[in-house]
Amino acid sequence: MPVAVGTAAALVLEETRHASLAAAVVSTAILYGALSTLNPSGEWTLLATFLVSPLTLAFALAAVLVTKGHGEGHHRRTHRA
Repeated sequence: MPVAVGTAAALVLEETRHASLAAAVVSTAILYGALSTLNPSGEWTLLATFLVSPLTLAFALAAVLVTKGHGEGHHRRTHRA
């Protein structure tokens, strides 16, 4: 789910910063919605979302970066004299 959200955000939005923000917000909202559905009493839903969200955020942001072409990092070119 977070990989699909990150890929969709990267394809829809032009800038990497906006795509990353959208992927983070949407993946966390979907996680909260899923946990709320699975736990209708809602006793631990907010805490569970807080504890699990870093994992979903990491996958969503990694998908944005790979889709945008930033997966290999920055290569610095050195000039030889």
